[in-house]
Amino acid sequence: MSFHMHLRAVRSSEVRLDYAWLEEFMGAAWDWDVHRAEFAAGIAESIEKDFGSVHRLYEAGSGLSEGREGTWELPVFGGDIVYHRAEEQPPFVHLSPDMVRQASAFLSEVSFDALWESAGPKLHREFGPDWAEEDVRDIYIRHHADLRAFYQRTAMAGDAVVKAFWY
Repeated sequence: MSFHMHLRAVRSSEVRLDYAWLEEFMGAAWDWDVHRAEFAAGIAESIEKDFGSVHRLYEAGSGLSEGREGTWELPVFGGDIVYHRAEEQPPFVHLSPDMVRQASAFLSEVSFDALWESAGPKLHREFGPDWAEEDVRDIYIRHHADLRAFYQRTAMAGDAVVKAFWY
């Protein structure tokens, strides 16, 4: 089974915070050809299965971002949650352009080395004894670099972000 967090940049004026609309909008973008084209254009990003661990990595940065309380939550799970009316499906999450700028600022300012020093040993243990710490660290630094670049581009464009969690 595969788990993905899928992020998509979108003009704020185009977003409807309606579950059915978000489901159609994000579902259309999960088509392989569309996703690949949007990924290449820099307006989409996804993390397979590790997104919860990336969130825990950023949680380690909660005290490292002076004056930016709560911004560590924005890159992965933070934002305005739009639930399915029966709550039987995973929710969608929306970040306004201001939240996108805050997420971008956090990712740009926080030191990956400081995050890894705080959370890395536990994240490494979760991978099991067959994984070298450097290999696990490389996975997280790639996720961090990809998210930082995505949020920077999106913030510079003044766009919002919609997140889907596919299970």
